[in-house]
Amino acid sequence: MEDNGIPSNVSRQHLVVNEEPVANGSNDDKGLDTIRDRRISRKEWITVIVLCFVNLINYMDRTTIAGILSEIQKEFELGNDQSGLLQTAFIVSYMIFAPLFGYLGDRYNRKIIMSAGVFLWCLTTLIGSYMKTYEWFLIFRMCVGIGEASYSTIAPTIISDLFVKDTRSKMLALFYFAIPVGSGLGYITGGKVAAATGQWQWGLRITPALGIIAIALILVFVRDPVRGEKEGGSHIASTTWSNDIRALVKNPSFMLSTAGFTCVAFVAGALALWAPKFLELGLKLQKEKSLVVNDVSFVFGGIAMLAGLIGVPLGSIMAQRMRARWHQADPLICGIGLLISAPMIFLAIITSSGNSIVCFTVIFLGQLALNLNWSIVADMLLYVVIPTRRSTAEAFQILVAHALGDAGSPYIIGVMSEGLRPYFLTPGEPSNDYVDFKCLQYSLFLTIFVEVLGALFFFLTALHIQKDKALVDLTIADTTAVGTSLIRPEDTDR
Repeated sequence: MEDNGIPSNVSRQHLVVNEEPVANGSNDDKGLDTIRDRRISRKEWITVIVLCFVNLINYMDRTTIAGILSEIQKEFELGNDQSGLLQTAFIVSYMIFAPLFGYLGDRYNRKIIMSAGVFLWCLTTLIGSYMKTYEWFLIFRMCVGIGEASYSTIAPTIISDLFVKDTRSKMLALFYFAIPVGSGLGYITGGKVAAATGQWQWGLRITPALGIIAIALILVFVRDPVRGEKEGGSHIASTTWSNDIRALVKNPSFMLSTAGFTCVAFVAGALALWAPKFLELGLKLQKEKSLVVNDVSFVFGGIAMLAGLIGVPLGSIMAQRMRARWHQADPLICGIGLLISAPMIFLAIITSSGNSIVCFTVIFLGQLALNLNWSIVADMLLYVVIPTRRSTAEAFQILVAHALGDAGSPYIIGVMSEGLRPYFLTPGEPSNDYVDFKCLQYSLFLTIFVEVLGALFFFLTALHIQKDKALVDLTIADTTAVGTSLIRPEDTDR
């Protein structure tokens, strides 16, 4: 059945198409368009490089706290539960404001929104470093999350509008390549700057300075393309926010991959905050120390960077080569990556107090396998969601992944470790490094189960990914050819 000239199986996208006639091009024109899609202009390269730079310092800012966590705990006299709340508070504000920026990003100038967001997190990070009480420091960490939500929600959609197919996959790999590298730099700069200056606060003052440079680069060099520009969907009009959410909830590939990514976020969030502290405790218990305790954050940051340098592009390359033969390759790679990562992280947790070389080796392998996911998950979102709905989809995924993932995992691990303390201590006995280590060790075992659950969600995604991608391609093709139709929300067949 057809409605107004558009196949009924497209109606579930709830699209409104502007009333502009579209000329039918020849096959030669289509071939030229394909060639133009693959050619990357200088302006496009500059845009991607600027966005990658901002993403890098974005994640540097997030993980600096973990690199100086011991100093912060001493300064404010914090337990593990209050320390975990610092990261959780940041993520909570980040996820709450992501839907707002997703709505704005689908409708208004994305350069201005991103610039305002970067300015906000730079300002609040800087002010927060001068706070003298835990409560005020916590409040400003929450404000940092508001600013970062704007950038993380919108930047990937700009890349999706500039590129298509394998070129887009490569550019997304470059963009998400900045996450583990930036995270690693956060551990390194936070720890080393604090050690060099004798004040942990200076570790938080590096990224605000870089952020001001980032704002200038965004305003001068970043181009805000028309939504769906390279896919032929630039004439697709935005629908209401409620219709957008309804369509996303009924999209199985999007929902299941979001569930899988939530598990990735849970594990990444827990390890980002607690791994350096846990490794320090493990090193203190070793009889023959092969590393200085103060260098743990530096080494862990280097491992995180190296795992990202290899893992993110490796995942993208594997996906590009395998999806030509298997349409389900993307979610399968993500699921297998998690299944490989789980035993590696488990081995790291149980060997941390025995042998640093073995521990750091398996941590590297576990993080490498975990990093296979980043660019692939982003790519899946972009090709199973129509262009005018992608910022909202990014925001929805951020909200769910952080609400159920890394918003709670640092705090949950902290609370679990404090809850286990009475089982290792007799009443009145003071805590010690061994007890602190065992409490964190048992708590971190939770991440292993979450990784296995995430793999299951990605395997379920593989059952739907081919159909949902084809639906988006058909929607864009049909609206390009027709150009004068209204598809009603009540016509949905999902």
